[in-house]
Order: sequence, then C-alpha cells, then structure tokens
Amino acid sequence: MTKTQRLESIIKLIKNRKLRGKVTEIVSNPQIEIAGTVYTGLSLEDSPAGLTRHHSYPGGFTEHVIATAEISMKLCDVTEKIYGGHVDRDLVLAGVVLHDIFKPLTYKFERESYSTTILGERVDHLTLVTAELIRRGFPFELIHIVCAHHGGQAGPMWPRTVEALICHLADSADSQLNGEVLRAARYLSRRATGEELPLLRSKEAFEIVNSKKAEGWQGVRKTVGKIRRNRAS
Repeated sequence: MTKTQRLESIIKLIKNRKLRGKVTEIVSNPQIEIAGTVYTGLSLEDSPAGLTRHHSYPGGFTEHVIATAEISMKLCDVTEKIYGGHVDRDLVLAGVVLHDIFKPLTYKFERESYSTTILGERVDHLTLVTAELIRRGFPFELIHIVCAHHGGQAGPMWPRTVEALICHLADSADSQLNGEVLRAARYLSRRATGEELPLLRSKEAFEIVNSKKAEGWQGVRKTVGKIRRNRAS
C-alpha cells in the first residue's frame, strides 16, 4: 500500500459521512485563495513536513500524518480503556489529517534543498488552515483542534478538549521521534564519514542508528556507503 493509499484509508475511518466528505475535498485539492490569487504547492506525496526539525525529506508530510494518526488512535484507546474517558475519534482523525494540510503550500524545492515560498514567508501554515476551515464551514470543535495542535508554548492556545489534547500529543510525539532519529543519524554519518547525507529519510536514519548499535563505527560507514550507492542507482 502506498503512502497516499494509507492516507486515504485513514480518512475512510471517519464515520461521519459529511465530515469525511469535507476532509476528502480539502485533501484532494489542498489550495487556498487569498485576494484573488490561488496558491498551490508541492504535492502531498512529495512534500516534507518540516524544513529542518522533523520529516524534512520528500514524502515526510504523508509519513508524519500516517504516524500521527497511529499514535492518536493508541492514545484514544488509553483514554477510553484505562481512564474511562470518551473520545470523538472522527474529530481526532480529521484533526490529524488536516493539522498540517497547508504546509506543502509554504515549501518549495530548488537546488537540492527545501526553502520557504513567498506565501510561507508571510503567513504561517496554522493561520492558513484555520482561516480555510472557518471559510469552508468545518465544525467548531475541529477548528479548535487544529488551532491548538502546537500547544500553548509553541502555538496560539492550549488544547481545551480531550480530542485537541490527543492530537497535540500525537503530533508532538511523532515530530520528536522523527526529529531525534534524523539528528542522531546526521551526527553519526558526519562523525563516521566526514559529511552528512542530504535529505536524509527516516528509514535511512533508523538504519544508520541501528548499524551503530550492531557494528559500531564500521557499521555506520558501511551503511552510509550503501545508502549512497542505492541513491546513485
């Protein structure tokens, strides 16, 4: 199953037909019109989910959404089965799918690296998606989930509902997991070979980290060399 198909399968888990349709509509055509100008960006399949901190490679956006959805459903299970709480899983799934949906509009790829578009330089992705969800008539509770997904320290407000809290925690957990393994792999690659691999992917990063545990620095050098050969071919 491709990442796009996995993303579609997550949307299909939304039971409310009207909400599922509205989510599908925006995901199938993620663009926004401002003052008569229509802004589009990288495809969801090609876009990263960040420039440097996490998922900063082609396909990082869909990986992040898929992983965050998995984590959020586990948190729903814990909330309900351990703590006896109630969670609206439709809102959680919709929030996870849409929380970064306009990030691809803020990125461009040139000279073998990602940078920020003119739109991204002037309006952040959180403001863009919040405004568009309001314009398209999405549920108020879902708009709050998206507004609060960064949390109060990094975003405009703290989560005020269980669903918003779950989305925030799932997003934060996956971002940190991915960001830390990328950071570790870059360090190991630089230490072992003298240079970093550009646009390091998560699977490559985990392979490098595991090789250090299994075979030490020699393992890292072998793994980095294999990754370079695979990319060249």
